[in-house]
Amino acid sequence: MTRRFENKVVVITGGSDGIGLATAKLFATEGAYVYITGRRQELLTEAVNEIGHGAVGVQGDVANAADVARLYDQIQRDHQKVDVVFANAGIYEGAPLDAIDDTHFDSTFNVNVKGMVFTVQKALPLMKAGSAVVLNGSIAGSKGLPNQSIYNASKAAVRSFARSWTNELKEQGIRVKVVSPGGTETRMIRSYLDSQPEVEEALNKSVPLGRLGEPNEVARAVLFLASSESSFVAGHELFVDGGVAAI
Repeated sequence: MTRRFENKVVVITGGSDGIGLATAKLFATEGAYVYITGRRQELLTEAVNEIGHGAVGVQGDVANAADVARLYDQIQRDHQKVDVVFANAGIYEGAPLDAIDDTHFDSTFNVNVKGMVFTVQKALPLMKAGSAVVLNGSIAGSKGLPNQSIYNASKAAVRSFARSWTNELKEQGIRVKVVSPGGTETRMIRSYLDSQPEVEEALNKSVPLGRLGEPNEVARAVLFLASSESSFVAGHELFVDGGVAAI
């Protein structure tokens, strides 16, 4: 195991499960001081114990700017810096166009869009040249998937943020990129697919590589984008989807 992140401070929102948790584990084993957030304290505590290596969990909701500020206040006290932000927290809710209401729109955009803005914005005073921001997008931001137009639009906004922020932060030497997973074997998607076996079969057939991704496969891409190995990569979207978006 390499130690690319020795003594680096890494922030991962939505780090108590799925892709966020897998990524936190990899950062921790490579020497990082890892801070994760999550809305449910019990799940957050379990995740911190699973990550080990001195990981810290800060309970909060990224849609609440005060919670995000509290996270960075603690990091300021502990380390006075942030080297990597993986803005991973997000929710999925589907709804056909004729069923979209204020609650559906606001809940999706508050977490997936507003939460991402403040996760990055409030980290900036602690970041310096050479730092990296990785945003968690989705192939949904590039595909016209039916019955989830609000979710698709929220992920298209993530892609747009990377372009804009790359230009805004270039003088500060902060690189911004997007990792965009396809269907990934998380606890949430597994519980759904177990109840809909025909959906899983169709989903696998739609992927050129013939299967769902694994959280660790996305996590390894995040670490590449956050590391010095991608020092000349900025504003880029890396699809980790088995070929769905490309073919």
